[in-house]
Amino acid sequence: MRLKQTSADQEVTQIEPPAALSPQDCDELVEKVSHGLSGSLNLRRTALLLLTLIRPQLADWSMVVLPDSKTGGLLLVGGDDTGFHEVISHRVIDPQGLGRVLRTGRTELVHVALSVDTERSLRALIPHPRLMEEAATLRPADVLGVGLTARGTTLGALILVRSEGRRFDDDTVAVIQRVAARAALALDSARLYEDRARIAEVLQHSLRPPSLPHIDGVDMASLYRPAAEHLDIGGDFYDVHGTDGDWTLCLGDVCGKGVEAASLTGRMRQSIRTAAYFDRRPESVLGALNTVMRDPGIVQLVTVVCARMRLAGGGLELDLASAGHSGPILVRADGRVEQVEVRGAAVGVLAQAEYQPVTIRLDPGDTMLMFTDGIDEAMGPDGQYGVERLLNLLPAYASAGPHVTCQVVEQDVIEHLDGRPHDDMALLAVTCSR
Repeated sequence: MRLKQTSADQEVTQIEPPAALSPQDCDELVEKVSHGLSGSLNLRRTALLLLTLIRPQLADWSMVVLPDSKTGGLLLVGGDDTGFHEVISHRVIDPQGLGRVLRTGRTELVHVALSVDTERSLRALIPHPRLMEEAATLRPADVLGVGLTARGTTLGALILVRSEGRRFDDDTVAVIQRVAARAALALDSARLYEDRARIAEVLQHSLRPPSLPHIDGVDMASLYRPAAEHLDIGGDFYDVHGTDGDWTLCLGDVCGKGVEAASLTGRMRQSIRTAAYFDRRPESVLGALNTVMRDPGIVQLVTVVCARMRLAGGGLELDLASAGHSGPILVRADGRVEQVEVRGAAVGVLAQAEYQPVTIRLDPGDTMLMFTDGIDEAMGPDGQYGVERLLNLLPAYASAGPHVTCQVVEQDVIEHLDGRPHDDMALLAVTCSR
């Protein structure tokens, strides 16, 4: 129902309001709201559905006020345009009107007459100019604010407006409070779901492999293919960090898959970054990591290969050390291929582990390829993929660059698997482009 008012002195044109609800109708409406909202886990969609279910039986105009966890403000949903939604600051709400509803969960009722300061009266419960303008067309009107309280906490408010002839009597308010109680549970469930999904997204983003930095004279590429591809995270990790021509490269493998392994890879990356901040020598970085991993609460096996990369003349010089991880493969510009011989105990196995570094040089066009055991231990119909296949594959791509190298290796391993499940896979390729 809508009222059309052009001035305080003109006659109001009224459309016949919906018939009053019987007790049975009220019970059916409460159940309809409860069942209608039970399947939605999207907060804004749940609020819009609530407004659709209660109009026009309970109100001529309505809106929902909810906390916005992203901004810390308040999300307004509803009004004449069901698609309207906007976030406002807590500072613009009336502390004695809507503010009190949100703090206490109490029901507030405001009567807006034709002769009063309309904006001031409506602002008590409707803190938005556009929405106040819509509600003002219903004057004289009652504005009702009902707290949306679930699990002992008031999470928002339901604001309803009825025009002249449809005042909010005690029975109607009681029905609205029942509806609000049912709706609050559904809205709170949607809010909790969205909050948890957002937390999971943020944590997952922090556990994903990082972007590679731009380094003058160096081309780099990486590839990451988790065993649980729908999670986009796993137990393999790589990282490149440093400055002023002195860089740390690392690639490693945590025993296990999925979220549990990924949580440990995040710890490994951060520990390596911290250790490298004080001393970039790979044997020092791995020694520090080994000490950190001597934690009785950590039982996973962790292998890492670490390199310190610096500019040297017309090429790159890399000091390499390994903690139980396969040595990188060098692909020379002329097609010669060899695996670096570097060994050391896996991280956390020995109380006093020593890591012996080896030094290699990359001249222009040379590539170093680091890889995890998801590559060489990939199991196909004729057994493991193996390092020998890599050594035979790579000479043909000696001048192709790091991006092509990673893609070619991945494709060859996938073809070898022939549809079988695989472990996490990670590749880090570095080419001297000076």
